[in-house]
Amino acid sequence: MKESKANISGFHHVAIIASDYQRSRAFYVDVLGGTVVAENFREERNSWKCDLQVGDAQIELFSFPHAPPRVSRPEACGLRHLAFRVQDIAATVGHLEKHGVASEPIRMDPYTGRQFTFFADPDDLPLELYEI
Repeated sequence: MKESKANISGFHHVAIIASDYQRSRAFYVDVLGGTVVAENFREERNSWKCDLQVGDAQIELFSFPHAPPRVSRPEACGLRHLAFRVQDIAATVGHLEKHGVASEPIRMDPYTGRQFTFFADPDDLPLELYEI
């Protein structure tokens, strides 16, 4: 008997809950270059939901009143980070710096020989740039 597969073809989106919706929206749109696909205020939840396209990735950006902070460092169990593919990591780091976003020093992945670095969004969510 042939084993069945889940037929997963890739990720659809990543969901992020922001502590300050407008600040995070500005970061993902103005700094990272995301395009707003749809944006809705959900009155019954007192919550914003913004669908963003960032390169070939989709991000759902939410606001929820009184959302508890998520532990991200030191290495907590669960989702570790979100990584973005970039063509020129030095240029992208320079762009982030112009917007006041600090990143770690660029490192080399010892297994792939590719360059990468980490930075954080306004809620200290760890984000990675990975040069392809």
